[in-house]
Amino acid sequence: MEKREIRTAKSPSPIGPYSQGLVLDGRIYVSGQGPTDPATGKPPAGIAAQTRQTLNNVKNIVEQGGGTMDNVVKTTVHLANLDDFAEFNKVYTEFFRPPYPVRTTVGSALLGGILVEIDVVAEL
Repeated sequence: MEKREIRTAKSPSPIGPYSQGLVLDGRIYVSGQGPTDPATGKPPAGIAAQTRQTLNNVKNIVEQGGGTMDNVVKTTVHLANLDDFAEFNKVYTEFFRPPYPVRTTVGSALLGGILVEIDVVAEL
């Protein structure tokens, strides 16, 4: 088993002892990404803009690992407010096309004004 770390300046740097992503046995694992814009260090306002930034952060890591968003097979989504689900879902479909990845979406207490966090698994 050989793990290869994925690291890109196009997504926020980890703030703890974890990797942005790993490649292992033909899979990419992306850690939970939030809406922080790596250029400003701040999240944008609103669920649509935060979802778009979060998925761009995920996309940058997947691409740095050698994949595309079409390779994503599983997503886990944390929403600070489940009432944002419909608006989140609209933006989500900008990044994925059928057959869509399997997905779990849960309500979570997120810190610092973050409205969404997403992690993914992609098959290469």
